[in-house]
Amino acid sequence: MAIKTIPLSRLETDLKKTLDECVESGQTLVVELPDQRLLAIQSLDPNEDDSLMDELLESNPRFQALVTKSKASPRKPFPSGEE
Repeated sequence: MAIKTIPLSRLETDLKKTLDECVESGQTLVVELPDQRLLAIQSLDPNEDDSLMDELLESNPRFQALVTKSKASPRKPFPSGEE
């Protein structure tokens, strides 16, 4: 699996473009945060059986509460960026 490291500023500059590149290339992005922490962003194939969501729902009360709160909230469309 290919890994590409980028500074947080690049992600902040053009979030959509950077995430699209991650999805299209299949690369995992490692974002260098200013305080020396690292964050990995990896695209997931919607056709693959990914157990992360199931595991979080089964074992993480904070995630369960977040999902419940989200379900109770009104839905807003994602901005298309074509304004």
